[in-house]
Amino acid sequence: MKKDDVSPNHDPGRITSVLKRLIPLNELEHMVQVFKIFGDPSRLRIINALIEEELCVHEIAELMEMTQPAVSHQLRQLKQAHVVRARREGKHIYYSLKDEHVILIFRICQEHLQEE
Repeated sequence: MKKDDVSPNHDPGRITSVLKRLIPLNELEHMVQVFKIFGDPSRLRIINALIEEELCVHEIAELMEMTQPAVSHQLRQLKQAHVVRARREGKHIYYSLKDEHVILIFRICQEHLQEE
């Protein structure tokens, strides 16, 4: 008997059960996009700052020691990913995190790394 002829013992019912509970591919693709947003150090630093306080582009640029155009670019990506929201007050646009889930994702990762 060849090695390829040997099939592992598995439970087809269990496989069917798991398949029914898997997240649909289109949702997984959206999740990939969110994780990509968290995969950039500049964006993570901005998220970290916005956890603490609502800030305008100028304040974020100063905190991050980045140019305003570079910060604006990162904020645009964060906004497109529904991670931050913008609020206009006069000439200034203030940015904050869209919801508590963003903080939760950030903190879970931080806690995970502290357990190592």
